[in-house]
Amino acid sequence: MNDILILLAGVACAGVGGELFVRGAVGIARSARISPGIIGATVGAFATSSPELSVSVNSALAGKPQIALGDALGSNVVNIALILGLALVISAIRSPRSGMKRDFPVALGVPVLTFLIFLDGTLSRLDGILMLGLFAAWLTFTAIEAAGQRSAAPAVLSGRSAWVSILLSLIGLAFLIAAGSLIVSGAKGIAHAYGIDEFIIGATLVAVGTSAPELATALIAKLRGHDEVGLGTLLGSNIFNGLFIVPVAASIHPIVVRWDEVAIALFFGLAALIVPYPDRKGLIRRRQGVLLLIMYAAYLAAVITKGAG
Repeated sequence: MNDILILLAGVACAGVGGELFVRGAVGIARSARISPGIIGATVGAFATSSPELSVSVNSALAGKPQIALGDALGSNVVNIALILGLALVISAIRSPRSGMKRDFPVALGVPVLTFLIFLDGTLSRLDGILMLGLFAAWLTFTAIEAAGQRSAAPAVLSGRSAWVSILLSLIGLAFLIAAGSLIVSGAKGIAHAYGIDEFIIGATLVAVGTSAPELATALIAKLRGHDEVGLGTLLGSNIFNGLFIVPVAASIHPIVVRWDEVAIALFFGLAALIVPYPDRKGLIRRRQGVLLLIMYAAYLAAVITKGAG
């Protein structure tokens, strides 16, 4: 019972911290005249991926990097199949052409690359370093685009002053760091108490918990009419998870896991990105959101069935 309460406290911290961090970071970035989509894909994605980063470092240092891997891969499925699916059910989303060209191809390539690396069952420190190099290349390209784009960006999530935004970011970061520690502690306790595989617990409970900030950001952005921010945050978070969070864990402690376990999360992660790909007009429709929610239910069934087998 205590482990469940610890996990729930971590989820609460992730939700509060993620929203505060994103609100503050977006306010700072807006003052630099960066477009909302790039803000979401970089600053917003980094902020909302902070729980995954904390989980990754803590679990790898504890010698349990499988939790980090399951969390990151599971969070990628949650981000698109569950969170984007819920946002789309509210109403259709229009994706800007620049964001579609910049982020969708990279997000699609991440699960394919991860699957190829895991064919031997191990993600080594060298693999992690190489993946971090790819992440740095994507981030550099995005920064160059942002520098060339510098134009007055519309209001995104708030209209606060720079100092208030900085304060919100710091408070949010503190909550996110606490969330990572609490979620890892609670998840490890539950996994041990019920004999659940560490990868499975990471891909389900931990993944949903650490995706709480993405859920808050996407739904707030949708309800306030800032689709570009929400979509950019979700795609950017998937790239952060795949090319930064997982490699960081592998750099600390090599990750050894059965490739068939990884294949389930990677397959659904890739399929979930294909389903909502925008049409020629950049529109992602509500029916695609319904398909995503069905896909998330199928993912949970597949992971749980595999863990019970």
